[in-house]
Amino acid sequence: MLQEQTVWIIVVEILYLLLLGFTCLRIVFDTRSVSKTLAYLLFAVFVPIVGVVFYFSFGINYRKRKIYDKKLNVDENFKKEINELLKAHDLEEAIHNDTVLVRFERLIKLLANKKSGGAFLLPNSNIRLLFNGENKFSELIKDLQQAKHHIHIEYYIYENDRIGNTIKEILKAKAKEGVKVRVIYDDFGSKGIRRNIARELNESGVEAFPFNKIKLLLLANRLNYRNHRKIVIVDGIIAFTGGINISDKYINDESQTIFWRDTHVRINGAGVFALQQIFISDWNFCSGQRLRVAGNNYFPFKNMETYGNAKLQVVSSGPDSDRPNILFAILKAIQTAKSEILLTTPYYIPDESLQQTLVMTALSGVEVKLLVPKEGDSKLVDSVSRIYFEELLQAGVKIYLYEKGFIHAKTLVIDGMLASVGTANFDLRSFDLNFEVAALIYDKEIAEQLKNAFYDDLKQTKQLFYTSWVKRSLGRKFLEQVLRLISPFM
Repeated sequence: MLQEQTVWIIVVEILYLLLLGFTCLRIVFDTRSVSKTLAYLLFAVFVPIVGVVFYFSFGINYRKRKIYDKKLNVDENFKKEINELLKAHDLEEAIHNDTVLVRFERLIKLLANKKSGGAFLLPNSNIRLLFNGENKFSELIKDLQQAKHHIHIEYYIYENDRIGNTIKEILKAKAKEGVKVRVIYDDFGSKGIRRNIARELNESGVEAFPFNKIKLLLLANRLNYRNHRKIVIVDGIIAFTGGINISDKYINDESQTIFWRDTHVRINGAGVFALQQIFISDWNFCSGQRLRVAGNNYFPFKNMETYGNAKLQVVSSGPDSDRPNILFAILKAIQTAKSEILLTTPYYIPDESLQQTLVMTALSGVEVKLLVPKEGDSKLVDSVSRIYFEELLQAGVKIYLYEKGFIHAKTLVIDGMLASVGTANFDLRSFDLNFEVAALIYDKEIAEQLKNAFYDDLKQTKQLFYTSWVKRSLGRKFLEQVLRLISPFM
């Protein structure tokens, strides 16, 4: 009996070693980041079973085998229209007729390259910055109520609260009027509406689908690949995107105990086309439909010159893209800076390329300012973020901790000429694992407005200084070094 048990133990050990060997080979061949590769290898080898399970739950890189095919199912007439639109706004001609575009020519061409996302440079939009939920939702509700043809909504978090139900009732009413209403909600971030708001919408003529549906929350292998985008499109000519989800906590009124500072953007004009394309691609994936976009109802090309002067590129990235397009956009934008970089993010857990680019840029004499929360919504994430501060401060980066509440905005301003508003945090999860979107706006007026907002926010901050930061306790420094080991998993 004992001999039989020994044989089984040896068999199990051999099988586990084979599984471990297979896992290590998979990690080496399938993980893009060197730091992540080493972290997963060490975890798998030195934490038996748990390390292997953790990798297959959280670490598999679906980018190489594509989660879905993001191609619009369009007819030949639409293809001709889009080609005419792009032909009428030749990239080279547009750049050399605009001093701001000339300034960022390399960035624009990088993002326009089909191998890095193919983000069209879209002209003649009217753009408004919307600060905080109380300003965003009043504008959003007004536009939703005026919809004539369609409403497209895509959110990471949609909550069953006051604003969530207010928007729900508007969507139901518009559907009753004959407006086509489509809603995408992330099945993890919006899990609270699955049995109430989502069901009620579907019963009322609104089509609502979860993105990347989760059948069992305990099986976490798909939780990495969440749809973190926030997109609203009305009649193909108005769009919203930015950091604000559908939740009462973004509305700063007497009912809130924590002030939420966030930034959104409203786009009117051709810039909506790129967000529409992203939405329809996501819709075709999660709904199983193939939405027809013939004619100009979803992409109204007529009179596109009349909306405004701003030019922008909409960049998307996620497990379905060959490259981390938003990370590339941020890196290239930082590298183009000559005088000032203003960064705002609620979570700062960078990969090595972003950290070293900021260090190098600061050392070259560019003023780099980073605004993060003093206290975020996760103490662990706050602690991991702090491990990168010493190197930044030593290089001359100025770091500010927002004290008024929780700053949730994800914005970037370069030299008062380029503004970026998006959904992606400055962390590995946003750049590599989630579906994200960002609007890069080449307009001095918008950039100046976002710059002024940044400096207004600085009035509510405490600045960190290298001389005092290095004096933190040995225990704190040791904890940071331990946390550095897990940062590739955050």
